[in-house]
Amino acid sequence: MKLSELPHRTAATVENVDDQAPNDTIARRLRELGFVAGERVEVMAVGPVAAEPLLVQIGYTRFALRRSEAARVRVTPLETGA
Repeated sequence: MKLSELPHRTAATVENVDDQAPNDTIARRLRELGFVAGERVEVMAVGPVAAEPLLVQIGYTRFALRRSEAARVRVTPLETGA
């Protein structure tokens, strides 16, 4: 599942960040920000216009991501109560 498809306030674990081209600068920057395999991530809120941007929390840090950027991050939802 893509991070952009994750339901609001549902915890998930990052699987990987998809590179769309060789030396993909956006994918590299997402990994530098902490979107790496095994990290817990959650969509905290969405913007008012076309549900953009997404407010995403990874660890104790929150980021505003465009849906196109969030679509590069593959996640696995956590079981309820995890």
